[in-house]
Amino acid sequence: MTRTAIAAVIIAVLSLAVPWVITNDYYVNLASLILIYALLALSVNILLGYGGMVSLGHAAFLGLTGYCVVLMVLAGYDQLTTAIASVIFSTACGALFGMLSLRAIGIGFLMITLALGQIVWGIAYRANELTGGDNGITLPARPMPFGIDINSALSFYYFTLIVFSLALFCIWRLTRSPFGASLMGTREQPRRMSMLGHNVWMIQFITFVIASFWGSIAGLLYIYYNLFMSPHAISLQQSAEALLMAILGGASSLLGPIIGAAIITIVKNVVSTYIERWNILLGLIFVVVIMFMPNGLVPGCRQLWRSIQNRRKGRPPPAKAASEPAA
Repeated sequence: MTRTAIAAVIIAVLSLAVPWVITNDYYVNLASLILIYALLALSVNILLGYGGMVSLGHAAFLGLTGYCVVLMVLAGYDQLTTAIASVIFSTACGALFGMLSLRAIGIGFLMITLALGQIVWGIAYRANELTGGDNGITLPARPMPFGIDINSALSFYYFTLIVFSLALFCIWRLTRSPFGASLMGTREQPRRMSMLGHNVWMIQFITFVIASFWGSIAGLLYIYYNLFMSPHAISLQQSAEALLMAILGGASSLLGPIIGAAIITIVKNVVSTYIERWNILLGLIFVVVIMFMPNGLVPGCRQLWRSIQNRRKGRPPPAKAASEPAA
């Protein structure tokens, strides 16, 4: 069994054991929230880490899915139809956003996604009769998938864990697929990929749609968790936090956004009760990580572990080291 497989089994066992180790419902709910934000950060990371596209409007998919769910349930539709239709609607909006955003690259792409995110926020804030404006809108109750009640903290955590695990597996397969390889090729050498016959725009567009889909799934879990949606959930701050989650943990890995989501969510919801200026603490964490681990926590820790192992084995003589090719 490879190290990756062993690590996956350990993480799976620990994830299943979380509600039994942490018996307090508040912290079990917090674990569910971490998984939701981790999925949102992973969807951002598809664009950022693998596609080299920086988006500042990704939180819009939380709102597009969440508002659609509440409005359809209030209109009398069943929960299954509502969930499917909401995800399709949000993903379709993502396809439209992708067509608009990919008209530019670099800072232009970032500014267009920022503008689109602000448009969604502005509609949610101003359309009082539809969205409730700043007061928000409430979902009457959580669904019962396959007749299973997920209202308790324990059952909702396992429901979220199942959805998150399926999403993580699909994203992992995507990154290991030929499409994932072509995506990383367009990130590194778009002109060369184009010369080799690849449609760079189409690869990036499909990536944007896939990221929108998983962002919409995160939005579905978000509205089921909170039973409430307001413009604050889709603000620029929310999009920036999702982006920072991926950067903090390490956008070049799948584990990085999960670690980043856990750190930021814990600081916001737990540390903030003890430290009034928790924003300063969060800023210090980012500064320290960027200074000493510019690629993020997970790649930085891996590099540190390799250097420690090399020191334990002993450094080779300078002449021998110079004659050997670099690894």
